[in-house]
Amino acid sequence: MPTLVLIRHGQSTWNLENRFTGWWDVDMTAKGEAEAKAAGELMAAKGLDFDQTFVSLQTRAIKTLNIALEAMGRLWLPVEKDWRLNERHYGGLTGLDKAETAAKHGDAQVHIWRRSFDVPPPVLEDGSEFDLSKDRRYDGIAIPQTESLKDTIARVLPYWDARIAPALKDGQRVLISAHGNSLRALVKHLSNIPDDEITSLEIPTGQPIVYELDADLNATDRYYLSER
Repeated sequence: MPTLVLIRHGQSTWNLENRFTGWWDVDMTAKGEAEAKAAGELMAAKGLDFDQTFVSLQTRAIKTLNIALEAMGRLWLPVEKDWRLNERHYGGLTGLDKAETAAKHGDAQVHIWRRSFDVPPPVLEDGSEFDLSKDRRYDGIAIPQTESLKDTIARVLPYWDARIAPALKDGQRVLISAHGNSLRALVKHLSNIPDDEITSLEIPTGQPIVYELDADLNATDRYYLSER
């Protein structure tokens, strides 16, 4: 029976400051690093082991994976990094404090940008300090200027189909370290969650989510490891 574990990165500096982060590459806080270590220790204590790992190209997710694997004594496991597991791109909201944004645009508008399924935030302005067009890790990639959750799903699921699902069908035990919205995309797919419900699903930082899957990768169970 294939086993899949999802983990959202530990708390980042902009999580702490309540800023829209998206594709911008911020580091983790000391609390975030502790969350990642605790996640690794919990997975080891519960007898989980892995054959293949997947992670985004963003530091907070990569560090979370490395810290968790080190706690498990599994730093040697193969890791595949891909931009399609990146967080949703928040466009022109990137770097803004969420409370200040609500004060400027109104709670209702910010709620639509954050929690609607298919309404993206405003695009990133030309010349923005958060422009990633010269970031070498994204060479050859058409970097989005903004994304809705629907847009995020549209890039995550082809990667799932091409790389992650085949590994699971091959019997590999898989760990994915990613972000709130890229993981929402996977949870929506695996658990058949409707469009109007997935946007309200909260995925806490540093908490391993276990999926038990049948041979066709249909979910037979989903739970937080800390609750079993």
